[in-house]
Amino acid sequence: MIKTNRWTNLLMVAGLAAGLSAGTVYAQDAGQDMKNAGHATKDAAVDTGHATKDAAKDTGHATKKAYRKTEHGTTTAAHKTGEGAKTAGRDAKKTAKEAGRRTENAGDALAGKPEQH
Repeated sequence: MIKTNRWTNLLMVAGLAAGLSAGTVYAQDAGQDMKNAGHATKDAAVDTGHATKDAAKDTGHATKKAYRKTEHGTTTAAHKTGEGAKTAGRDAKKTAKEAGRRTENAGDALAGKPEQH
């Protein structure tokens, strides 16, 4: 058999002990990594839930704001349309009166009479 000296045996035993303990430490680190990953996943899920809630709240606020702006715009447009219709009606009435007066005067002018209206 191979003859080894005492220092070689000591170094081999020390190396074997270090190698086995490194495997144990690595296994503990892997387990801790799994725990940390589980906590990180939970935290991410909670953050996502909060972000979703906040986004829904913001969306609801934006929807209400858009509704109110649309309602106000519609009301304003209705008032402006009503005012425009009244003005157009007054102008049409005035124009019709003037046209009627001129028509009467045109008949008088053809007959040689002075303007009476």
